[in-house]
Amino acid sequence: MGIFKKIGNALKKTREAIARRIDSLLSHGELDDDFYDELTDVLISCDIGVRTSMDIVDNLRVRARKNKIRNADDVKKELKEILKEEFEDVAQLDIEYPAIITIIGVNGVGKTTTIGKLSKYFKDQKRDVTLVAGDTFRAAASNQLTEWAERTKTRIIKHAEGADAAAVVFDGISSAKAKGTNVLLVDTAGRLHTKTNLMEELKKIDKVINREYPEANRYTFIVLDATTGQNALNQISAFNEFVKIDGIILTKLDGTAKGGVIVSIEKDYNLPVIFIGVGEKVDDLEKFDYNDFVDNLF
Repeated sequence: MGIFKKIGNALKKTREAIARRIDSLLSHGELDDDFYDELTDVLISCDIGVRTSMDIVDNLRVRARKNKIRNADDVKKELKEILKEEFEDVAQLDIEYPAIITIIGVNGVGKTTTIGKLSKYFKDQKRDVTLVAGDTFRAAASNQLTEWAERTKTRIIKHAEGADAAAVVFDGISSAKAKGTNVLLVDTAGRLHTKTNLMEELKKIDKVINREYPEANRYTFIVLDATTGQNALNQISAFNEFVKIDGIILTKLDGTAKGGVIVSIEKDYNLPVIFIGVGEKVDDLEKFDYNDFVDNLF
């Protein structure tokens, strides 16, 4: 299945929720104040966010008047242009190698699965990959990551449960440097209910990376569950308190009509979405392209 089709399938619920209601709104009359109010509600219901939805609709109102827009197709075309301009304002990120990618996120968002899919993605890009089982807090986290390592035939560095996460990262870096690894994927604990411990752990990991592998290109990606909608933004805020986030990986996009949250993420936090999960298979993780995303929204 092609990438464009995969994204289209993943956004099916969101697309149907938006397009059907826009068509319904326009079937009853002109682009009046009631139409714009209801369109704002449609965008908000898809988790684009209140402020962002209002800005988009205000922009559409001005353009519709200027360009004498009247029908549903022209409205959707104009909305696409407005959304693409929103994404253009956010600096995109290209991963450079060798890369150390630290994966953060709360438990239950699909973090371990995402790391497994990332290993497959980078190996398909002809990169040598090593996994670092840095979540030594959650029971069975290391075992789950090991299953993914075996499935994708990827090297993994791990210690016993309860070990010092920074020590695991130290061994991961040593292995990566010895073997010329292009990509080091570091799993971390997601225990936001003990923020102080998590903050100290991430600081130690950061210190080890700075000391042992300063020449590596470093990235921190937060994994978010698209089905949680606007709650995903709260998770960004929580982690932002103690770590610099470089990008977003959005999972379970195929299971929700709230795909519009991507717009809020990029608009409110000026953070690029790097990858999106578009299914349950090992290769159902795609590099995010905002043009494809917007073209599949309506």
